[in-house]
Amino acid sequence: MEKIPNIYEDFSEWYQYVTLKAELADYGPVKGTMIHRPYGFALWKQVQKVLGNMIEEDEVEDVYFPMFIPYSFLAAEKEHVEGFAPEVAMVTQAGGEKLDEPLVVRPTSETIMYKTFPNWIHSYRDLPLKINQWCNIVRWEKRTVMYMRTSEFLWQEGHTAHATREGAVEDVMESAKRYNRFLREYMAVPGYMGYKTEGEKFAGADFTVTIEALVRNKKALQIATSHLLGQNFAKAFNISFLDENNQTQHVWQTSWGFSTRALGGMLGAHGDEKGLVLPPRMAPIQIIIVPIFRTEEDRVVVANYLAGVEEMFKNAKIRFKTDWGTGTPGWKFNQWEMKGVPLRLEVGKREAEAKQLSFSTRLGKKVGYAMESQVYKEIELLLEEIQAEIFRNAENFLLENTVDISSEKELVEAMESGKAMYRAFFKDDTKRAKELQEKYKITPRVIPFDTIDQRGPDFITGEEGVPTIFAKAY
Repeated sequence: MEKIPNIYEDFSEWYQYVTLKAELADYGPVKGTMIHRPYGFALWKQVQKVLGNMIEEDEVEDVYFPMFIPYSFLAAEKEHVEGFAPEVAMVTQAGGEKLDEPLVVRPTSETIMYKTFPNWIHSYRDLPLKINQWCNIVRWEKRTVMYMRTSEFLWQEGHTAHATREGAVEDVMESAKRYNRFLREYMAVPGYMGYKTEGEKFAGADFTVTIEALVRNKKALQIATSHLLGQNFAKAFNISFLDENNQTQHVWQTSWGFSTRALGGMLGAHGDEKGLVLPPRMAPIQIIIVPIFRTEEDRVVVANYLAGVEEMFKNAKIRFKTDWGTGTPGWKFNQWEMKGVPLRLEVGKREAEAKQLSFSTRLGKKVGYAMESQVYKEIELLLEEIQAEIFRNAENFLLENTVDISSEKELVEAMESGKAMYRAFFKDDTKRAKELQEKYKITPRVIPFDTIDQRGPDFITGEEGVPTIFAKAY
């Protein structure tokens, strides 16, 4: 097996290597696109299953809208079209003829959905309207990284309409909490949740709530967003309703999305020098079984024993695979470690005859159990312990690389010391944010909720500001 690039010396090379060699994805034929292979797509299916259930529990219904959007729809909301114009891909010819109006390949679905909403919303009785769509999105990126930033990606996008601003704000916060719960409990990815600054918010929104994570190369990654759209789109697309007093009102709207970018964040947050580290709740394969034998007689003994083990895993709904391939045990160990499988079960003639289960965790721990009727419960507990340890490691990395600063001098010192996230009082100013980006390659990532009531002198101007986290980012 080839030597894996050092994650700490060259994260980009490591990331590219493991994404390809672990058979998560391959490059698409068009620049900036990617092919999701079965092992990698299984991760997205887990997102769809678990996060999808969470969304449905909030009485949100799934829909599907066309991917081609008339350009005039996008242009109906000025701020929105300005925000997406540089990334838009358009179709100008189809069926051998030039189109009367260019079609935008879906960069997001606000406009096509909201053009339809007036047909669905007439009275306060039609509200709240809550829909969700799982689809692909095209945004023509100039610099691409698999999962984290691609010209085409997969996501879910939720869209809701409410009778009051309070109802819309509540939906924004609930969707952000749902994302945060999924990230922490399933992907084992911690992050800072809070507001985006004015210059970083979604084009056309009143405000944006974000979750910002940190990957091993110490770059921040915006991993999920929720937007209060207010009445901007409602007025542009005339989405109105008759209230209880028979008065015409515009609806209040939200949108929120979670994409395959989150998978890149998960891979980047947990990887190590051996390859991927997948949280058990997300891993397509939770246990890889490696049979070890020299003779045909030994193989039969091992196979007979494994039949009972496999049956137990099936009944317990533990995701597993038995590797009967021709590679050596050592090669298999390295391969499945690189693919991030949480548990490896090694079974030879000795273990079969002693009815033993000898596990190695992806985090380097050895564990053994006697094969008995209730042993699967111990194994489930072990998987939960691994899940918790992966989260603790990522959280410690996040906290260790976050530093408080109170001046530009301290910012420079923090950057030179290798810290990644810089928390400082900052008076939101898009012009100064751009100046900091040009000078230090950092942007304001998030105004965290947990410190939003604090006030202090802006670390550059001394004006009153709120705690804001800056970082280099994808």
